[in-house]
Amino acid sequence: MNDIETIRHSLAHILAAAIKELYGEVKLGVGPAIENGFYYDFDFGDSQIVLDDLPKIEKKMKEIIKRNISFEKIDLPKDEAKKVFGSENYKLELIEELNDGEITAYKTGEFVDLCKGPHINNTSEINVDGFTINRMSGAYWKGSEKNKMLTRIYGVAFANKEELEKYLEMMKEAEKRDHRKLGRELDLFHTEEEVGIGLVLWHPKGGILWRVIEDFWYKKHLENGYDLVRTPHIGNRKLWERSGHWGFYSDSMYPPLEVGQSLEELKNKDEVKDSEQFLLKPMNCPFHVAIYNSSPRSYRGLPMRWAETGTVYRFEKKGELSGLTRVRGFTQDDAHIICRKDQVEDELKSVIDFILFIYQSFGFDPSSVNVYLSLRDPNNKEKYAGNDEGWDFTESVLRKVATEKNLNFKEEEGEAAFYGPKLDFKIKDVLGREWQCSTLQFDFNLPERFDMKFTNDKGEKEQPYMLHRALFGSFERFIGLLIEHYAGAFPFWLSPTQIRVIPVGENQIEYAKEVAEKIKSFRLDIDMDSQTIGKKIREAEMQKIPYILVVGEKEKANGTVSVRKRGQQELGEMTIEKLIEQEKLA
Repeated sequence: MNDIETIRHSLAHILAAAIKELYGEVKLGVGPAIENGFYYDFDFGDSQIVLDDLPKIEKKMKEIIKRNISFEKIDLPKDEAKKVFGSENYKLELIEELNDGEITAYKTGEFVDLCKGPHINNTSEINVDGFTINRMSGAYWKGSEKNKMLTRIYGVAFANKEELEKYLEMMKEAEKRDHRKLGRELDLFHTEEEVGIGLVLWHPKGGILWRVIEDFWYKKHLENGYDLVRTPHIGNRKLWERSGHWGFYSDSMYPPLEVGQSLEELKNKDEVKDSEQFLLKPMNCPFHVAIYNSSPRSYRGLPMRWAETGTVYRFEKKGELSGLTRVRGFTQDDAHIICRKDQVEDELKSVIDFILFIYQSFGFDPSSVNVYLSLRDPNNKEKYAGNDEGWDFTESVLRKVATEKNLNFKEEEGEAAFYGPKLDFKIKDVLGREWQCSTLQFDFNLPERFDMKFTNDKGEKEQPYMLHRALFGSFERFIGLLIEHYAGAFPFWLSPTQIRVIPVGENQIEYAKEVAEKIKSFRLDIDMDSQTIGKKIREAEMQKIPYILVVGEKEKANGTVSVRKRGQQELGEMTIEKLIEQEKLA
């Protein structure tokens, strides 16, 4: 833990101490440091606090800090720890889960908290102008909806006032760019509980944006030697048992769908038919394996690169759902590469190049990409399928390829998929925020589980390797990222509506239609509402349309249009031909 993380962790304790001083019999949950700040969970019982209480809490925290109190580490036997935290039911629950032996707590003044640390030595090390308490939310104890909803209070903290103000300013800008807000304002998508939380409804403009992105995706995959496949949304439970998903991943899957005749329906019949169980697919890979196994394969036909925009379904917790970035039904831009051992490194490098090309194509800086090599947890091997030999080989190959491609990567133990290690790619948007997008996973388990084989150059049967990869990660998340990166003002080629033609009045409507006919190869519309020209222009600007073509009596007489370009003053009056040439729209 670095210095600022230690300060943030210590501030979480001071927040809890402040709450205890202000509100007395509040029960304490947990309070870790997080990215850019900290939080603490509280059970206020029958009492309630509101946002207007946060300044009072912050003031109390600063009072405590100015007392120059030391953080004192205390080691307690388990029985003694239970006595110290006797009235704190959440702390007692945590203590029961710990191994017997000494338990660590920290004392700050009169306040004692269960914690393994580390902490700063004294509150004087905290800059009181470098933090603020900024928001609150509900949070289930231990993240389970079966448990009580606690009140989570958040703070942000930096080394000094300047860094804090810079961050808060960025957060204001981020709020303006929030894809959930812009999704409504630009009429792109929405979700609603009656349809199903975490399930996205794409409006016409959102559907067009999706189509443009998907067309680009298909074109580039075909250019890069991929073939396209399509697979079902559900699969027999036996398939998911064999793949290992039902054993290792069932907590994130929807319950089985049982079809067939029940005993109740057949109680008056002699013959009872067995029912079948199906599962909504959480991934596409077992279907691609089934396609591979449908025919004999030769080493000459490898590698096989099969791509699919396949919608998958995962049961995410209600409290974790968020706009397009965390949903229950999403479309992976999925592909699986089935190859020989001697082809693995070249295929991995090719995918990395493809990922970086995609980022650059959509306006992101490939040099700012951070990569995480997700490895198996060596102390918890039962979480993973496969043997040590397979894991050692696949992890070493990914490490080698990441090094040779000069990726800015770091290793993370315990973050691997259950079937193999992976490279996760995170890109930065215009505000410098990091987003999880592409993933490249190395799998030796599915080929073994499904007995995948090809005939090698010696005429012998050999098992191939399988690479899983997604470039966007999912269409939903990537579109959410694009909305925030561009603040809804997409580049011309991505904009759902590229051009809006606005007639000044009724007498120019027919001419507006003639103009539209000349540029019908672009995505455009005509605003024929009876509002004033000023309101029409403002509406087009709010919709972030790249080009607005105003046609009045003068333009009609001259065979021209008056052009307004997004973010600029008017470009002036010109012919359609000149507009296309000057702005390079073709």
